[in-house]
Amino acid sequence: MKPETGNLFDVSGLTAPTGPDERFDTLVDRTGLRIERIVSTGQASPAGFWYDSPNEEWVLLIAGAAALEFETPAESGDIARPHMMQPGDYVRIPAHCRHRVAWTHADEPTFWLAVHYEHT
Repeated sequence: MKPETGNLFDVSGLTAPTGPDERFDTLVDRTGLRIERIVSTGQASPAGFWYDSPNEEWVLLIAGAAALEFETPAESGDIARPHMMQPGDYVRIPAHCRHRVAWTHADEPTFWLAVHYEHT
């Protein structure tokens, strides 16, 4: 078996600085584990949309800038505030922790490394 190589910052195939969709590239996909590179170019989650994964997720922001929002239970009285992210910041998102992308940098690509793994 040959080693697989690549460059996380290679944006070949991105046609415009701000497109309608983020780019998701699966780097590793094994039972109970998926690692993907995500490139955002100004996208945000649609209004009212929340990710709700049965798996844990660990996300590293490699380049660019972004903000995540996490849903707070209505009975908690907490106000959801954007979690600002800059290069080097990471977050571990527990399974079924509802979250969304509030915004990503519109003038330069935002690179994420996301590790999805089974909830134990």
